[in-house]
This record gives sequence, C-alpha cells and structure tokens, in this order.
Amino acid sequence: MFRKILIANRGEIALRIICACKELGIQTVAVYSEADRNSLHVRFADEAICIGPPRASESYLNIPQVISAAEIANVDAIHPGYGFLSENANFAEVCEASHITFIGPSPEVIRMMGEKARARREMAAAGLPVVPGTEDVVTDESQAQREAERIGFPLMIKAAAGGGGRGMRIVRRKEDLLSAFNTARNEAQQAFGNGDVYMERFIERPRHIEFQVLGDRYGRVIHLGERECSIQRRHQKLIEESPSPAVRPATRAEMGARVAAALEKIGYTNAGTVEFLMDEDGNFYFIEMNTRIQVEHPVTERITNIDLVKAQIRIAAGESLADIVGEEVKFCGHAIECRINAEDPETFAPSAGRITAFHAPGGVGIRVDTAAYADAVVPPYYDSLIAKLIAFGKDRQEAIARMRRALDMFIIEGIKTSLPLHRRILADPEFVAGNLSTHFLDRYQLAAAK
Repeated sequence: MFRKILIANRGEIALRIICACKELGIQTVAVYSEADRNSLHVRFADEAICIGPPRASESYLNIPQVISAAEIANVDAIHPGYGFLSENANFAEVCEASHITFIGPSPEVIRMMGEKARARREMAAAGLPVVPGTEDVVTDESQAQREAERIGFPLMIKAAAGGGGRGMRIVRRKEDLLSAFNTARNEAQQAFGNGDVYMERFIERPRHIEFQVLGDRYGRVIHLGERECSIQRRHQKLIEESPSPAVRPATRAEMGARVAAALEKIGYTNAGTVEFLMDEDGNFYFIEMNTRIQVEHPVTERITNIDLVKAQIRIAAGESLADIVGEEVKFCGHAIECRINAEDPETFAPSAGRITAFHAPGGVGIRVDTAAYADAVVPPYYDSLIAKLIAFGKDRQEAIARMRRALDMFIIEGIKTSLPLHRRILADPEFVAGNLSTHFLDRYQLAAAK
C-alpha cells in the first residue's frame, strides 16, 4: 500500500480522497492555489503546498508545479480526482516518468477514450452499440455536408477532444449546418485547444444512462450498475440516481456484462464510467467514456456499499478486484444525488462570494459531500459545485421523500444556489413518476424566459 498520496484537486473531491486515505492509513498532501489558502482540504491534509495563483491554468492545471510539489513531498502516488488533470494523458505519462503512481488508467487508454471519435470506433469494435455518425473527425465544410446527407437530420456536432456541452451543436435543418459546424469548431478550439469535431445522429428525448466500472491490473473488469443522469442543464448534470427507474434488472445485467467485456478487451484499469443515450424504445448507444471518478459516484457507493475511492487506491497499489469487492456485487435500495451549485437558480449565472450561513442537513439516509462552511469564500475561478446532497432509501419513493426533507433543511446564505431549483424538480410529478429525458429542464427554462 502507498505511504503518501498527493491530491491534485480541490474542494469536496479533495476532502473525499483525504477521508479514503485516512481510513487506509495513508498520509495526504494537498495542493492549493492562493485563492484556496483557507480551504478545508488544506486544513485536513497532513501536508499542504501552494502551487500558484488563483487561475487554474497557473495552479491546478500546471503540471510542472503539481509534479514539483509531489517530488518535494516525496509521495508515492497522485490522485487526480475529477476535472483538472484527471483525464490528461500527458500528466499520467509525466507521473510515470517521475516514478509516481497515477491513480487511474494507463496514459494510452486515457488518450484513446479522450479522443471521442476514436473512442466510438474502439467501443464499436469491442461490441458496444454506437450512435450512427462519422467514423473520424470532420475536417472541412464539404465533408460536413456529405456526412450530414449520409447521417440525416437532426444531427449533433460534437467536440472530439472535450465534453460538458462545449463545442456541441444540434442541427435540425440543412440550412443551419455550416454555421453550426464552424461555431462548434471555434468553441472547441477555445475550450480545449483542439477544434476537431465529429457528427452523429441526434436522438430525440433520450435518457442519459451511465455504467460504473472497476478494472484491476489482472485483466478483470466489473460493472457496479447504472446511474440515471438525465436531469441536465446545457449538458451539465444536476441530479443523478441509481438505479435508473427505466432499466430493468435483466437489461442491467446484459448491458453491464457487455460493458465489462468491452473494457477488458482494451485493458482498462481503475475506475471509469461508460456513458450511453437510451432512446424511448430502450435501445442503448455509446457516447463516451470518462476515465476517472465521477462527481456522482456516491449514489453507486450507497447502493453497492463499495467505497469507490478506496477501491481506486487499492487497485493502483496492485490489489485484485476479488480482494476489494469479492466475486459478486450486490445492489440494495435507491440513491439520489443533487448537485448544489453556487449559481442563480433562474438564470444559472455564477454566484461567487462569502457564505454567511451554512447548515448541512442530516438524519437517516442522508449524506453531504462538501468543502463549504460558514464564512468560506466561493472563488470565481473554478466550477460552481459547492456541495453534493445524497439521499438513500429502500426504494425510489423513500429516497425522494428523504431528499425533499433534506433540501428543505439545507441552509446556504450569502450567495445564490441551485437549492430552490432542486426543490422544484423533486416536487415535479413527472420526476416523481420517473418520466425523464435530457430535455426535462427545457420547460423550466422556457417558463423562466416568458
């Protein structure tokens, strides 16, 4: 087992990793920007090293600074969390060259899955269904027109090297194709430093379903069930739950086995998530893979009773899945997560500033992952996520009831948050009935615009 781990992240996920390391008897090293000097991950780590100014490009994304901190602290491994450098194959390679274990998959697999067009090809070859689309990136307008005729409308243009809704455009008419194509390329270039895009058929009213996986260094990959992530705003998830109200046990077992088999073929190790769109007829289509721990991992932890972060560390240290999770994953109950963001619940504009009052709810079946506290400052430089509220029940109805109660008891003052929006969604009859799609929030946004 590792002696000391550096956590190349901030906020609630850094705290989450610190908790896992403490339980495993591993020392921790926090890195922080000047804006995070008073953050809880700095306070609770065994050591802390400042790596630069507030902007992420000069601190949390600065590979030389992170590696220098790791070498100064003499760590055995680096856990990247999610976001920042977690899916950066170059960073994983630098860790290897520096004789520091990167807690995640190999650089080769990170690079393969990070190139979206290539990931589609690899997963199709490994036996997973994919959305009809281009086999490679689309390089010019004439090629875009030819491929659009072949794929048909509506279609979606997507950044080949990114995610989170940036570099993404839906095209419903031939007349709008070239404008959307060039806009997507420009946006992708600005967001990811890579303007490559690909095209695929746009599926109306899909559900966003993802499968959590773990793979060890001995060729075994298992799935830990699916999560429903259909409640989204601008392709950013707001609410996740497991299991999905639309996936039957037989389908879960079949798709989970196919996912595990596909990842065994590419030699996948550590934690990852394979994401699909599911159409109204129940057909699954692979869209991408995230080669890291997910924001929404707590719902899977709750229904499987498996600590995913500890599993990541143990896998990276060379332990087998048989020792970590046993031979069979057992599912129990239902879990829901609400992402509490520092933003206006009507306009979704970011809301940085000082938190003047903070009370996290508790009680049976409630978990809160957060690095926020009263008098903490939410800086304007990073993602707006400030807390994750997780509710667990024996079934979906009980989980919803507990989430409603917890949302009503959650107090955050001094800044605007998404709490009011979450309360509306959890009371929505369509949500309660499980009638979900990635367009669920469209009517909320249309109502706000009127």
